[in-house]
This record gives sequence, C-alpha cells and structure tokens, in this order.
Amino acid sequence: MPRALAPSLRLCLCTALLCCLAGAAWADVQVVRMWTLLSGGDGARMRALIDEFNASQNEVRVESTTLRWGEPFYTKLITATVVGAGPDLATIHLSRLPNLAGGGVLRPLSTDELRAVGLAGADFLPRQWAKSQYGGHAYAVPLDLHPLVLYYNKDLVGRAGLLNGDGKLKPIEGIDALTAAFRAVKEHTGKTGLAMEAAQSTYAIWRLWLSLLAQQGYPVVANGQFAYGPAGARTLDAIAQWFRAGYATTGMDYPASTSQFMGGNAGFMINGVWEVPELVRGTKAGTIGFRYGIVPLPRLYGNASAWADSHGFALPANAGKPASPDKARAVLRFVAYVSRHSLGWAEGGHIPAYRPVAESAEAKALMPNAEYAEAAQHVVYDPDGWYMGAAGPLEAIASKFLPAPLSGQLTADDAVRRFETEARRLLKKRPPRY
Repeated sequence: MPRALAPSLRLCLCTALLCCLAGAAWADVQVVRMWTLLSGGDGARMRALIDEFNASQNEVRVESTTLRWGEPFYTKLITATVVGAGPDLATIHLSRLPNLAGGGVLRPLSTDELRAVGLAGADFLPRQWAKSQYGGHAYAVPLDLHPLVLYYNKDLVGRAGLLNGDGKLKPIEGIDALTAAFRAVKEHTGKTGLAMEAAQSTYAIWRLWLSLLAQQGYPVVANGQFAYGPAGARTLDAIAQWFRAGYATTGMDYPASTSQFMGGNAGFMINGVWEVPELVRGTKAGTIGFRYGIVPLPRLYGNASAWADSHGFALPANAGKPASPDKARAVLRFVAYVSRHSLGWAEGGHIPAYRPVAESAEAKALMPNAEYAEAAQHVVYDPDGWYMGAAGPLEAIASKFLPAPLSGQLTADDAVRRFETEARRLLKKRPPRY
C-alpha cells in the first residue's frame, strides 16, 4: 500500500501546479504596448479606460507609457517605429496624419480588421473619419474633436450688460461686436476683457488666426502656397488690437492666462475645450468663485469656422516587425472598447467622434459640453501637409512670429512676412519618407 504524501510535499506540488496553470493563462494574454502623449486630466481619463478594459476581460492587457506632449512625442514615435521598436498602439493628433502616414510611420487599417471588432467608418462623425484617411485608406480611428471656444464669466459679463434674460451670453456676431464686448467688461468692471495665451512660442494665436482666416474663406496654404493674401496681416492686426487697447494682457503664458480667467479676473477666455474639467472641478470644490458659460467661437466674419484638432488611435508600422493578425486584433479590441465607452472621455470637455456616443441622449445632456456642441459642425483643421499639425514645424515657426504684434514688437505685416519667409522652405521641401 503506497505511503501518503507528506503535507509539505503536497503543498509544493499544488503550488507548482497552480504556477503552471497561471503561466499558461499568462502566455495566452496579448500584451498591447501603447504610447500616449495624454497627460493631466486627459491622461487620468485614459488610464481609467485602460484599467476598465483590462478588468473587463482576460485575453488582452494594455500597458501604457506617457511621453512628453508635442514634438518630443512624435520624434520618438518616428525614430522608434522606423527601426521596428515602436509601440503596438499610439495616440496621435489627426492633424499629424499626413506626416505620419505619408512618411511610412503608420500602417493602414483595413475594413475587415475594423469590422472584426465591430467598427465601421459610418460609426464616426464624417469630418473626423475623413481626417483619419490618407491616400484612400484609414490610418487611424478618431477618438474626439477639441475646438477653440469662448468661455465667459457670467458675473463680469452680466455687469457689462452682455447677458440675456436667461442668464446666457447675448449673441455676438462680427469682430467689432466681440471687441465691444471686451471693452464693455473693461469699462464696467475694471477687469480684463479677454484672457488668452499671448507669450512668444504660443500656439494659441496661430489657432485663432487660422480660425478667423477660415471664417473669411481663406486657407492658410493651398496648392503649395500661402493663400490668404492681405487678409493674413489684416486679421492678425485685428487680434493684436485687443492687446494694444488693453482689453487683453500681453505676454501671458498658458498657465498665467488660464489662471487669470479661473481667478475671476477676466470676462472672457478664448481657449480649447480641454479647460472644461478644471472649471467643473473648481466649481464643485468651491475654488471657482463665479458662474461661467461656454459658447462656440462666434462668427466674426462670414462663417463660424473654429480651429480644432482630434485625438486618434493608430498602429505604428514597425518596419521589419509588423504586428501579427492576432496582435492587431487585440489592439483594435481595445480601440473599439474606448470608442464605445467614450462618454467618460467627453467629461474632459472633448466632443466624442464615435456617433453612437456623440448622438446619445446622455452626451447631449452632458453639461457644460451641450453649450458648445454645435461647434462640431464648423471645425477647421490645419491644412494637410507633412509640415502641418500639432507642434509641427510650421506651427513652430508661426509661434515665433505671430504673437509679436500683440506686444508691439513687430507690425502685423512684418510678422506675417517673416513667418512666410521662414516657413516657405517647408512648403517647397519634399515630404519625408522615414
């Protein structure tokens, strides 16, 4: 009769068996390495979506690495991908797609791959889906759009006589009407009319300038040439006039300009929707001491165009080490999950690109997002070009010169001329293939 196993031996065998089973299960998990430029509140919301996805199933685990926003992110993504050492998934700005897709950094997404995880082009807002295409193929899945909007302090604006009976901002149409609104706040309250980033190297002036040119029907670039003519300097001078007149403070960097508005020291703020979470948080915490509202960027010229960009998900090509079909499916499973759960992402102020969410009753009722949701119909992106897009080389040149007239360092004519002189070399340069 065989002897019974000693308790210690039984424990060892059970432990070994469990380890083997766990190891087998672990080996079946597809690990998706994601690189993201999302930080702050956006980073926290994406982290929550990753955690929720990982907890929802056992087949795919997403591991995310956050890199520095802007050109450092894109430089690392490009250099790593061309040697086959990039991530499985990256969050990008759709304004950078011509550079990334045209440069061979990203790989296209087939209709069948998207269908396998329950996605199709018709599921997304048409403008954002179109912005995800390059050369007739989809290279990204759009997540959102984040336009410029006009924030207003109801307490200050109300004292200036600019609210209607419902406590909302009276309609503002035309550049003269907006200038008059800034002046009214200054004269009636003693506070600054407009809070806006205006320091050297800011992208804010570029975004507003592009918006107002588009409102007049002028693109920045068309057919490889600057296409706005005299309207370029004239429009920049109209913006600079707000600062020269003392309605806005010159030289403020981004934190200073947002603090000016959040502190109740400005009637209006022109900024992206990404500041919505801070206003919501501050209101709940009692650190925002005023009532606020948000409207789409007003129609100051012929139409209501407003600059916007979009985040999207893209699969790096990873030259020589392309993702296997199983890996690509795992990546897109996560992308589909985020798309379907993007209402939480909308709490960051962004307008979801996934139509079933964007058009849902819950999204339409989300405040304060509902106040500016109409902006989605009028967004304008940076023109297509390898040199365009978020923190791209042309924006970098624009940020050197366009803010200068606000403080009187250059005239608007000089600023636009210097911008064109330095940026023209980019328009003539052959698009890079990495």
